[in-house]
Amino acid sequence: MFRKSRLKIVAVVMSSLVFFLFGTLLVIYGSSYYELSKKNHGMIENYVNSYSLNSPPKNGNKNDVKQTDDAPQRDNRAPNDNKNPPRDNRRFGFQSVDFYSVAVSSDGDILAVDTSESKILTEEDVIAVSEDIKAENKSYGNIGNLVYMVKEKKNYTLIAFMDNSALFYNMKTLLRYTLIYGVFSIIVSVVLSLYLSKQIVKPLEENYLKQKQFISDAGHELKTPVSVVSANADLLARELGDNVWLSNIQYENERMGLLIKQLLELSKTEDAVPQMEPVNLSRIVLGEALPFESVAFEKQHQLKYNIQEELHIMGNTAQIKQLTAILLDNAISHSFPEKEIILNVKEKRKHAVITVINYGKAISKEQQTEIFERFYRLDKVRNSNENHYGLGLAIAKAIVNSHKGKIEIKCYNDKVDFSVYLPLI
Repeated sequence: MFRKSRLKIVAVVMSSLVFFLFGTLLVIYGSSYYELSKKNHGMIENYVNSYSLNSPPKNGNKNDVKQTDDAPQRDNRAPNDNKNPPRDNRRFGFQSVDFYSVAVSSDGDILAVDTSESKILTEEDVIAVSEDIKAENKSYGNIGNLVYMVKEKKNYTLIAFMDNSALFYNMKTLLRYTLIYGVFSIIVSVVLSLYLSKQIVKPLEENYLKQKQFISDAGHELKTPVSVVSANADLLARELGDNVWLSNIQYENERMGLLIKQLLELSKTEDAVPQMEPVNLSRIVLGEALPFESVAFEKQHQLKYNIQEELHIMGNTAQIKQLTAILLDNAISHSFPEKEIILNVKEKRKHAVITVINYGKAISKEQQTEIFERFYRLDKVRNSNENHYGLGLAIAKAIVNSHKGKIEIKCYNDKVDFSVYLPLI
């Protein structure tokens, strides 16, 4: 129980931490990407705005173009050969910002090609990229690692683009380090959360163990005086005969004895590890259900059951019988008059499911979470039957837990449905 509480604490802490951590990193990453993209857009826009042509190329030479002093200077030298390779700053982990452009006339003739000083892209490459950009039919955008802009000038169209590798490299570096930091932080947080959850739950666990020990000790200590009172009351009854006061003593003493018995059963069920063996669940439940037919009949109920045969589990026969008896007794005690009680046992998803259904008052969601606690008795859930102390369902839950199963309650259409799931073998 406390282990599940610790895991819940860790899960809540970690989910909150991961949400805020990665939310923060996402904001940082997104903001950085936006700022760098904005900066690149400004750079390519400045390049495009400062570019100009005075006249078309002479003699059809597309690279023989006069420019104004403020226009970017184009290098018309032949591409470098293998003996003099262009400088490539990628070996340093990034690329310098290189601008490329193609000026195209209204007739589709290429007026000028700028391959920048780095010569990373040849004229053919630049022209090919410009064709891809024209196919995009956009004034601004990205193609791979290139940021481009298309602008209509006075007598021509300028297609310009720049290498955006530096941006992607910086963003990859940022993402890599943030992920490393995030994973490291999560690992440290998991270890710290496990430690803190243990310290948080430790006082509750100690109090719970002390409470269990007190119940066990008190139950054993009370058995003796209750037995003495019962014996003396029986002797007095023989001497005095019928006596109202003595009858009250005997009745209350019996109730006290029943309460002590249930307390000891609960303590034993929670503390002791039952001896498990392969058992026929179908046969055990059927054998325990048969005597309850007469009990249900006396209270104007009809017990109906549908039990699938040959369902085998690893279990303790005595505890399975006790579990069945608790569920049936609870259903009979809290059912509307003259309503049927339904007991079903079937296989579902590699589990044997014991379902007990009765027609009774609906149990609210808040009460459903507390109904399996010790001494839980509310007028909306429990009737005035004085032989019930709010321990039956707590014992049932302890039995189910010892068999590595689960028990749940559902309310619908005036029906109260208790279902127990036990793993099959």
